[in-house]
Amino acid sequence: MLNALGASDSVIYNLVLQEITRQQAGLVMIPSENYATLDILETLGTPLNNKYSEGYPRKRYYSGNLFIDEIEQLAIDRLKALFGFEHANVQPHSGSGANQAVFTALLEPGDKILSMDLNAGGHITHGNKFNFSGRYYNVFHYGVNRETELIDYDDLAEVAQKEKPKLIISGTTSYPRAIDFAKVTSIAHAAGALHLADISHIAGLIVADLHPSCVSADIVTSTTHKTLRGPRGAVILCKAEFAGKIDKAVFPGLQGGPMENVIAAKAVCFNNAKKPEFQTYQEQLVRNAKILEQVFRNNDVRLVSGGTDNHLLLLDVSSIGITGRQASDALEEVGIFCNKNVIPFETGTALDPSGLRIGTPALTSRGMKEQEMAQIGGWIVQILKAHESHQLKQRVVEQVRALAEHFPIYQEYSNG
Repeated sequence: MLNALGASDSVIYNLVLQEITRQQAGLVMIPSENYATLDILETLGTPLNNKYSEGYPRKRYYSGNLFIDEIEQLAIDRLKALFGFEHANVQPHSGSGANQAVFTALLEPGDKILSMDLNAGGHITHGNKFNFSGRYYNVFHYGVNRETELIDYDDLAEVAQKEKPKLIISGTTSYPRAIDFAKVTSIAHAAGALHLADISHIAGLIVADLHPSCVSADIVTSTTHKTLRGPRGAVILCKAEFAGKIDKAVFPGLQGGPMENVIAAKAVCFNNAKKPEFQTYQEQLVRNAKILEQVFRNNDVRLVSGGTDNHLLLLDVSSIGITGRQASDALEEVGIFCNKNVIPFETGTALDPSGLRIGTPALTSRGMKEQEMAQIGGWIVQILKAHESHQLKQRVVEQVRALAEHFPIYQEYSNG
Protein backbone atom coordinates (compact mmCIF):
# COMPACT_ATOMS: atom_id res chain seq x y z
CA MET A 1 0.00 0.00 0.00
CA LEU A 2 1.01 3.65 -0.55
CA ASN A 3 3.66 2.65 -3.08
CA ALA A 4 2.87 5.54 -5.44
CA LEU A 5 3.03 8.04 -2.58
CA GLY A 6 6.33 6.61 -1.39
CA ALA A 7 7.83 7.03 -4.83
CA SER A 8 6.43 10.53 -5.30
CA ASP A 9 6.85 12.34 -1.97
CA SER A 10 8.99 10.67 0.66
CA VAL A 11 8.42 13.45 3.19
CA ILE A 12 4.63 13.13 3.23
CA TYR A 13 4.93 9.34 2.90
CA ASN A 14 7.02 9.10 6.07
CA LEU A 15 4.73 11.45 8.00
CA VAL A 16 1.71 9.36 6.98
CA LEU A 17 3.46 6.22 8.18
CA GLN A 18 4.27 7.89 11.48
CA GLU A 19 0.63 8.87 11.97
CA ILE A 20 -0.51 5.33 11.12
CA THR A 21 1.96 4.02 13.70
CA ARG A 22 0.64 6.49 16.29
CA GLN A 23 -2.90 5.30 15.72
CA GLN A 24 -1.84 1.66 15.86
CA ALA A 25 0.42 1.92 18.91
CA GLY A 26 -1.80 4.16 21.04
CA LEU A 27 -5.32 4.06 22.43
CA VAL A 28 -7.63 6.61 20.80
CA MET A 29 -10.34 7.56 23.32
CA ILE A 30 -11.48 10.91 21.91
CA PRO A 31 -15.26 10.35 21.54
CA SER A 32 -15.48 12.09 18.17
CA GLU A 33 -12.75 9.94 16.60
CA ASN A 34 -13.14 6.47 15.13
CA TYR A 35 -11.47 4.14 12.64
CA ALA A 36 -13.18 4.10 9.28
CA THR A 37 -13.45 0.59 7.88
CA LEU A 38 -11.20 -0.45 5.00
CA ASP A 39 -14.03 -0.40 2.48
CA ILE A 40 -14.57 3.26 3.42
CA LEU A 41 -10.87 4.08 2.98
CA GLU A 42 -10.76 2.28 -0.36
CA THR A 43 -13.79 4.21 -1.61
CA LEU A 44 -12.23 7.52 -0.60
CA GLY A 45 -9.18 6.73 -2.72
CA THR A 46 -11.04 5.98 -5.97
CA PRO A 47 -11.04 8.12 -9.16
CA LEU A 48 -14.45 9.43 -8.11
CA ASN A 49 -12.25 12.13 -6.60
CA ASN A 50 -11.69 13.45 -10.13
CA LYS A 51 -15.29 14.32 -11.03
CA TYR A 52 -17.05 17.67 -10.79
CA SER A 53 -20.78 17.29 -10.21
CA GLU A 54 -22.25 20.61 -9.18
CA GLY A 55 -25.97 20.27 -8.60
CA TYR A 56 -27.95 17.19 -7.62
CA PRO A 57 -28.71 13.82 -9.23
CA ARG A 58 -30.13 14.35 -12.74
CA LYS A 59 -29.84 18.13 -12.21
CA ARG A 60 -26.14 18.74 -12.85
CA TYR A 61 -24.28 21.63 -14.41
CA TYR A 62 -21.54 19.40 -15.86
CA SER A 63 -21.82 16.41 -18.19
CA GLY A 64 -20.49 12.93 -17.49
CA ASN A 65 -22.41 12.30 -14.26
CA LEU A 66 -24.37 9.18 -15.25
CA PHE A 67 -22.73 6.94 -12.64
CA ILE A 68 -22.13 9.73 -10.15
CA ASP A 69 -25.88 10.33 -10.13
CA GLU A 70 -26.55 6.67 -9.34
CA ILE A 71 -24.03 6.72 -6.48
CA GLU A 72 -25.35 9.89 -4.89
CA GLN A 73 -28.96 8.76 -5.23
CA LEU A 74 -28.04 5.48 -3.53
CA ALA A 75 -26.51 7.43 -0.66
CA ILE A 76 -29.65 9.57 -0.36
CA ASP A 77 -32.04 6.61 -0.43
CA ARG A 78 -30.00 4.57 2.04
CA LEU A 79 -29.78 7.48 4.48
CA LYS A 80 -33.51 8.22 4.32
CA ALA A 81 -34.31 4.57 4.98
CA LEU A 82 -31.81 4.38 7.83
CA PHE A 83 -33.40 7.20 9.84
CA GLY A 84 -36.94 7.31 8.45
CA PHE A 85 -36.91 10.82 7.00
CA GLU A 86 -38.59 12.16 3.87
CA HIS A 87 -35.60 14.03 2.50
CA ALA A 88 -31.81 13.80 2.74
CA ASN A 89 -28.87 15.83 1.51
CA VAL A 90 -25.54 13.98 1.53
CA GLN A 91 -23.32 16.78 0.19
CA PRO A 92 -22.21 18.74 3.32
CA HIS A 93 -18.47 18.53 3.84
CA SER A 94 -18.65 18.84 7.64
CA GLY A 95 -20.99 19.05 10.59
CA SER A 96 -20.31 22.76 10.88
CA GLY A 97 -21.25 23.24 7.22
CA ALA A 98 -24.41 21.19 7.67
CA ASN A 99 -25.53 23.35 10.58
CA GLN A 100 -24.68 26.50 8.65
CA ALA A 101 -26.79 25.27 5.75
CA VAL A 102 -29.78 24.76 8.05
CA PHE A 103 -29.41 28.28 9.47
CA THR A 104 -29.04 29.73 5.97
CA ALA A 105 -32.14 27.88 4.78
CA LEU A 106 -34.47 28.64 7.66
CA LEU A 107 -33.24 31.79 9.41
CA GLU A 108 -32.42 35.41 8.74
CA PRO A 109 -29.48 37.15 10.42
CA GLY A 110 -30.55 38.28 13.86
CA ASP A 111 -33.21 35.58 14.30
CA LYS A 112 -33.39 33.93 17.70
CA ILE A 113 -31.87 30.50 18.35
CA LEU A 114 -32.17 28.53 21.58
CA SER A 115 -29.43 25.95 22.11
CA MET A 116 -27.56 24.09 24.82
CA ASP A 117 -24.89 26.07 26.61
CA LEU A 118 -21.34 25.07 25.63
CA ASN A 119 -20.34 24.33 29.24
CA ALA A 120 -23.38 22.10 29.63
CA GLY A 121 -22.36 20.01 26.64
CA GLY A 122 -23.41 22.02 23.58
CA HIS A 123 -21.35 22.52 20.41
CA ILE A 124 -19.64 25.68 19.20
CA THR A 125 -21.72 25.71 15.99
CA HIS A 126 -24.89 25.94 18.07
CA GLY A 127 -24.36 29.59 18.92
CA ASN A 128 -20.94 30.14 20.48
CA LYS A 129 -20.01 33.83 20.25
CA PHE A 130 -16.72 33.05 18.49
CA ASN A 131 -18.48 30.96 15.83
CA PHE A 132 -20.51 32.12 12.81
CA SER A 133 -23.65 30.90 14.59
CA GLY A 134 -23.11 33.25 17.50
CA ARG A 135 -21.99 36.16 15.35
CA TYR A 136 -24.96 36.29 13.00
CA TYR A 137 -27.85 35.08 15.15
CA ASN A 138 -29.41 36.10 18.45
CA VAL A 139 -28.63 33.08 20.63
CA PHE A 140 -30.07 32.06 23.98
CA HIS A 141 -29.09 28.98 25.94
CA TYR A 142 -30.55 26.27 28.13
CA GLY A 143 -28.47 24.03 30.35
CA VAL A 144 -28.47 21.25 32.90
CA ASN A 145 -29.76 20.98 36.44
CA ARG A 146 -27.01 21.94 38.88
CA GLU A 147 -27.64 18.92 41.13
CA THR A 148 -28.27 16.16 38.57
CA GLU A 149 -26.31 17.64 35.65
CA LEU A 150 -29.08 16.36 33.37
CA ILE A 151 -30.84 18.49 30.75
CA ASP A 152 -33.37 20.73 32.45
CA TYR A 153 -36.34 20.40 30.08
CA ASP A 154 -38.46 22.66 32.30
CA ASP A 155 -35.88 25.42 31.95
CA LEU A 156 -35.73 24.78 28.21
CA ALA A 157 -39.51 25.14 27.94
CA GLU A 158 -39.53 28.27 30.09
CA VAL A 159 -36.84 30.01 28.03
CA ALA A 160 -38.55 28.92 24.81
CA GLN A 161 -41.86 30.45 25.86
CA LYS A 162 -40.17 33.64 27.04
CA GLU A 163 -37.89 34.26 24.06
CA LYS A 164 -39.95 32.65 21.25
CA PRO A 165 -36.94 31.55 19.18
CA LYS A 166 -37.31 30.58 15.55
CA LEU A 167 -35.10 27.51 16.01
CA ILE A 168 -34.35 25.26 18.98
CA ILE A 169 -31.26 23.04 18.73
CA SER A 170 -30.79 19.78 20.57
CA GLY A 171 -27.77 17.54 20.40
CA THR A 172 -24.44 17.88 22.14
CA THR A 173 -20.72 17.26 22.01
CA SER A 174 -19.97 16.30 25.62
CA TYR A 175 -23.26 15.27 27.21
CA PRO A 176 -23.08 11.66 28.42
CA ARG A 177 -26.81 11.03 28.79
CA ALA A 178 -29.74 10.26 26.50
CA ILE A 179 -31.64 13.13 24.90
CA ASP A 180 -35.43 13.14 24.68
CA PHE A 181 -35.79 14.48 21.14
CA ALA A 182 -39.56 14.04 21.14
CA LYS A 183 -39.85 16.24 24.22
CA VAL A 184 -37.69 18.93 22.63
CA THR A 185 -39.87 18.83 19.52
CA SER A 186 -42.96 19.31 21.66
CA ILE A 187 -41.37 22.25 23.48
CA ALA A 188 -40.24 23.81 20.19
CA HIS A 189 -43.58 23.54 18.46
CA ALA A 190 -45.41 24.88 21.52
CA ALA A 191 -43.20 27.97 21.30
CA GLY A 192 -43.67 28.32 17.54
CA ALA A 193 -40.12 27.16 16.80
CA LEU A 194 -38.58 24.50 14.58
CA HIS A 195 -36.47 21.75 16.10
CA LEU A 196 -32.99 20.96 14.76
CA ALA A 197 -31.45 17.80 16.23
CA ASP A 198 -27.69 17.53 15.79
CA ILE A 199 -27.03 13.82 16.30
CA SER A 200 -23.40 13.82 15.19
CA HIS A 201 -22.13 11.91 18.22
CA ILE A 202 -24.97 9.43 18.68
CA ALA A 203 -26.12 8.66 15.12
CA GLY A 204 -24.86 5.08 15.29
CA LEU A 205 -26.61 4.49 18.61
CA ILE A 206 -29.88 5.80 17.16
CA VAL A 207 -29.61 3.44 14.18
CA ALA A 208 -29.07 0.56 16.60
CA ASP A 209 -32.06 1.60 18.78
CA LEU A 210 -29.73 2.22 21.72
CA HIS A 211 -30.76 5.87 21.97
CA PRO A 212 -34.20 7.51 21.56
CA SER A 213 -35.08 8.28 17.95
CA CYS A 214 -34.64 11.72 16.42
CA VAL A 215 -37.43 11.22 13.85
CA SER A 216 -39.69 13.74 15.59
CA ALA A 217 -37.34 16.61 14.78
CA ASP A 218 -38.04 18.92 11.84
CA ILE A 219 -34.41 18.82 10.69
CA VAL A 220 -31.49 16.60 11.63
CA THR A 221 -27.79 17.14 11.02
CA SER A 222 -25.04 14.61 11.62
CA THR A 223 -21.45 13.91 10.87
CA THR A 224 -20.69 10.48 9.40
CA HIS A 225 -17.32 9.67 10.97
CA LYS A 226 -18.11 9.22 14.66
CA THR A 227 -20.29 6.33 15.83
CA LEU A 228 -21.41 5.76 12.21
CA ARG A 229 -17.81 4.70 11.36
CA GLY A 230 -17.90 6.36 7.95
CA PRO A 231 -15.81 9.00 6.13
CA ARG A 232 -15.28 12.50 7.47
CA GLY A 233 -18.30 14.43 6.29
CA ALA A 234 -21.89 15.26 7.17
CA VAL A 235 -25.53 14.94 6.12
CA ILE A 236 -28.85 16.70 6.58
CA LEU A 237 -32.23 15.01 7.01
CA CYS A 238 -35.53 16.86 7.06
CA LYS A 239 -39.25 16.78 6.49
CA ALA A 240 -40.31 17.19 2.86
CA GLU A 241 -41.52 20.75 3.42
CA PHE A 242 -37.95 21.94 4.05
CA ALA A 243 -36.28 19.97 1.26
CA GLY A 244 -36.07 22.73 -1.33
CA LYS A 245 -34.69 25.34 1.07
CA ILE A 246 -32.13 22.91 2.50
CA ASP A 247 -30.86 21.82 -0.90
CA LYS A 248 -30.55 25.40 -2.15
CA ALA A 249 -28.67 26.40 1.01
CA VAL A 250 -26.11 23.63 0.52
CA PHE A 251 -25.77 24.27 -3.23
CA PRO A 252 -25.44 26.91 -4.53
CA GLY A 253 -25.74 28.68 -1.18
CA LEU A 254 -22.63 27.47 0.62
CA GLN A 255 -20.82 24.85 -1.45
CA GLY A 256 -19.75 24.26 -5.02
CA GLY A 257 -18.84 20.84 -6.33
CA PRO A 258 -19.57 17.99 -3.91
CA MET A 259 -16.89 15.44 -3.05
CA GLU A 260 -18.32 12.40 -4.79
CA ASN A 261 -15.65 10.02 -3.49
CA VAL A 262 -16.75 10.98 0.02
CA ILE A 263 -20.43 10.66 -0.92
CA ALA A 264 -19.76 7.16 -2.25
CA ALA A 265 -18.02 6.34 1.02
CA LYS A 266 -21.08 7.66 2.87
CA ALA A 267 -23.25 5.30 0.82
CA VAL A 268 -21.02 2.39 1.86
CA CYS A 269 -21.27 3.55 5.47
CA PHE A 270 -25.08 3.65 5.37
CA ASN A 271 -25.16 0.17 3.87
CA ASN A 272 -22.83 -1.13 6.58
CA ALA A 273 -25.10 0.36 9.24
CA LYS A 274 -27.87 -2.08 8.24
CA LYS A 275 -25.72 -5.15 8.86
CA PRO A 276 -25.93 -7.31 12.02
CA GLU A 277 -22.28 -6.65 12.90
CA PHE A 278 -23.02 -2.92 13.12
CA GLN A 279 -25.66 -3.62 15.76
CA THR A 280 -23.20 -5.81 17.64
CA TYR A 281 -20.59 -3.07 17.47
CA GLN A 282 -22.93 -0.42 18.90
CA GLU A 283 -24.01 -2.68 21.75
CA GLN A 284 -20.39 -3.39 22.64
CA LEU A 285 -19.57 0.31 22.43
CA VAL A 286 -22.15 1.06 25.13
CA ARG A 287 -21.06 -1.88 27.31
CA ASN A 288 -17.48 -0.66 27.12
CA ALA A 289 -18.50 2.80 28.27
CA LYS A 290 -20.39 1.33 31.23
CA ILE A 291 -17.31 -0.64 32.31
CA LEU A 292 -15.25 2.56 32.30
CA GLU A 293 -18.01 4.23 34.31
CA GLN A 294 -17.72 1.56 36.97
CA VAL A 295 -13.93 1.77 37.11
CA PHE A 296 -14.01 5.53 37.64
CA ARG A 297 -16.77 5.30 40.23
CA ASN A 298 -14.87 2.64 42.17
CA ASN A 299 -11.81 4.90 42.23
CA ASP A 300 -13.59 8.08 43.33
CA VAL A 301 -13.19 9.94 40.05
CA ARG A 302 -16.28 12.13 39.74
CA LEU A 303 -18.35 11.64 36.60
CA VAL A 304 -20.48 14.50 35.31
CA SER A 305 -24.15 13.40 35.68
CA GLY A 306 -22.92 10.34 37.56
CA GLY A 307 -22.33 8.13 34.52
CA THR A 308 -23.19 7.56 30.89
CA ASP A 309 -25.99 6.38 28.62
CA ASN A 310 -23.97 6.53 25.43
CA HIS A 311 -20.40 6.28 24.10
CA LEU A 312 -18.72 8.94 26.20
CA LEU A 313 -17.91 9.90 29.76
CA LEU A 314 -17.11 13.35 31.10
CA LEU A 315 -14.76 13.25 34.08
CA ASP A 316 -14.47 16.09 36.57
CA VAL A 317 -10.75 15.68 37.23
CA SER A 318 -10.72 18.67 39.57
CA SER A 319 -12.18 16.17 42.04
CA ILE A 320 -8.71 14.64 42.27
CA GLY A 321 -6.80 17.88 42.25
CA ILE A 322 -5.71 18.32 38.62
CA THR A 323 -6.96 20.15 35.54
CA GLY A 324 -8.26 18.73 32.29
CA ARG A 325 -5.18 19.95 30.48
CA GLN A 326 -2.84 18.24 32.93
CA ALA A 327 -4.90 15.06 32.61
CA SER A 328 -4.95 14.96 28.81
CA ASP A 329 -1.24 15.85 28.55
CA ALA A 330 -0.24 13.14 31.02
CA LEU A 331 -2.36 10.51 29.27
CA GLU A 332 -0.96 11.49 25.87
CA GLU A 333 2.54 10.81 27.20
CA VAL A 334 1.59 7.16 27.72
CA GLY A 335 -0.28 6.81 24.42
CA ILE A 336 -3.84 7.29 25.65
CA PHE A 337 -5.52 10.05 23.66
CA CYS A 338 -8.43 11.90 25.29
CA ASN A 339 -9.31 15.58 25.34
CA LYS A 340 -9.62 18.28 27.95
CA ASN A 341 -13.17 19.61 28.14
CA VAL A 342 -15.31 22.13 29.97
CA ILE A 343 -17.91 20.80 32.39
CA PRO A 344 -21.24 22.23 33.60
CA PHE A 345 -20.77 25.31 35.78
CA GLU A 346 -17.11 25.40 34.80
CA THR A 347 -14.74 27.38 37.02
CA GLY A 348 -11.68 27.01 34.77
CA THR A 349 -11.08 28.17 31.21
CA ALA A 350 -11.61 26.57 27.80
CA LEU A 351 -7.87 25.99 27.46
CA ASP A 352 -7.46 24.69 31.00
CA PRO A 353 -10.85 23.35 32.08
CA SER A 354 -11.91 20.98 34.83
CA GLY A 355 -13.01 18.10 32.64
CA LEU A 356 -11.67 15.21 30.60
CA ARG A 357 -13.79 13.71 27.80
CA ILE A 358 -13.35 10.00 27.12
CA GLY A 359 -15.09 7.74 24.59
CA THR A 360 -15.16 4.16 23.37
CA PRO A 361 -15.88 4.23 19.58
CA ALA A 362 -12.32 3.75 18.33
CA LEU A 363 -11.27 1.10 20.85
CA THR A 364 -14.47 -0.83 20.21
CA SER A 365 -13.71 -0.72 16.48
CA ARG A 366 -10.42 -2.45 17.29
CA GLY A 367 -12.29 -5.29 18.97
CA MET A 368 -11.65 -4.36 22.59
CA LYS A 369 -14.25 -5.45 25.10
CA GLU A 370 -15.01 -5.40 28.83
CA GLN A 371 -11.72 -6.93 29.98
CA GLU A 372 -9.65 -4.40 28.06
CA MET A 373 -11.82 -1.50 29.23
CA ALA A 374 -11.28 -2.47 32.87
CA GLN A 375 -7.55 -2.61 32.26
CA ILE A 376 -7.42 0.73 30.41
CA GLY A 377 -9.64 2.41 32.99
CA GLY A 378 -7.23 1.29 35.67
CA TRP A 379 -4.29 2.83 33.80
CA ILE A 380 -6.18 6.09 33.38
CA VAL A 381 -6.91 6.27 37.10
CA GLN A 382 -3.27 5.62 37.94
CA ILE A 383 -2.06 8.37 35.63
CA LEU A 384 -4.67 10.87 36.82
CA LYS A 385 -3.73 10.31 40.46
CA ALA A 386 0.04 10.41 39.86
CA HIS A 387 0.31 12.49 36.69
CA GLU A 388 3.86 13.68 37.47
CA SER A 389 5.35 10.22 38.07
CA HIS A 390 7.84 9.46 35.28
CA GLN A 391 8.35 5.94 36.58
CA LEU A 392 4.64 5.21 36.40
CA LYS A 393 4.40 6.66 32.90
CA GLN A 394 7.27 4.49 31.67
CA ARG A 395 5.54 1.39 32.99
CA VAL A 396 2.09 2.30 31.63
CA VAL A 397 3.32 3.26 28.14
CA GLU A 398 4.84 -0.21 27.77
CA GLN A 399 1.57 -1.80 28.87
CA VAL A 400 -0.40 0.37 26.45
CA ARG A 401 1.81 -0.61 23.53
CA ALA A 402 1.61 -4.30 24.43
CA LEU A 403 -2.19 -4.17 24.51
CA ALA A 404 -2.38 -2.20 21.26
CA GLU A 405 -0.29 -4.84 19.47
CA HIS A 406 -2.97 -7.44 20.22
CA PHE A 407 -5.63 -5.33 18.49
CA PRO A 408 -4.23 -4.19 15.12
CA ILE A 409 -6.30 -1.89 12.96
CA TYR A 410 -4.83 -1.41 9.50
CA GLN A 411 -2.42 -4.25 8.86
CA GLU A 412 -2.62 -3.43 5.14
CA TYR A 413 -0.76 -0.19 5.83
CA SER A 414 1.78 -1.55 8.27
CA ASN A 415 4.55 -1.87 5.70
CA GLY A 416 3.67 1.23 3.72
